[in-house]
Amino acid sequence: MIRSSLRSGALTVLLGLLSACSILPEAEPLRAYLLPTSVSPAARKAPEQGPTLRILTPQSSRLLATPRIAVIPEGSQISSYRGARWSDAAPILLRDRLIERAQGSGQFASAISEDAPLQADRDLVSQLLAFQAEYVEGRPVVVIRLDAQLADGQSQRVLASRRFEIRQPSQGREVDQVVNAFGQATDELGRQLLEWLAQP
Repeated sequence: MIRSSLRSGALTVLLGLLSACSILPEAEPLRAYLLPTSVSPAARKAPEQGPTLRILTPQSSRLLATPRIAVIPEGSQISSYRGARWSDAAPILLRDRLIERAQGSGQFASAISEDAPLQADRDLVSQLLAFQAEYVEGRPVVVIRLDAQLADGQSQRVLASRRFEIRQPSQGREVDQVVNAFGQATDELGRQLLEWLAQP
């Protein structure tokens, strides 16, 4: 009799817990974003005897070396957009976009990453200092700041260095609009970087 009462009571508690779980809000779906592009220039034919450029994944802080879409809503407090992330870590997305731009520029016989087991004539080493949206007067502005060094692929001697800073206002505060601004800022960074690499 006592066992039956205990069993019945336990069953009632279990059913109560299960019904309580059903009233909890569902987890917010996580949206993964590719890095968009604002322009699609026609790829130029790569020169057969041109140099090979290796673009290494930019070094960055741990806060930026994640798939989170970083945002500074005010002051110096860095956060990330809730329910949204990049399809890969930000430095890898940036590296792949720069390789894509370099490969289609016609300036190099090939543009590769550090993962390719090939010899390169030039290495592009960089540090990603900023890759985030910052609120300025209530409006998000995407900021990308990159310290780049061009080194000889054989001796690793630094041939040139430059800091790039891109500031691209977003059309609005929605995550989709901010992501589009990231794409525009990254394309502008690629354009400026290729102009710099083309200098003698």
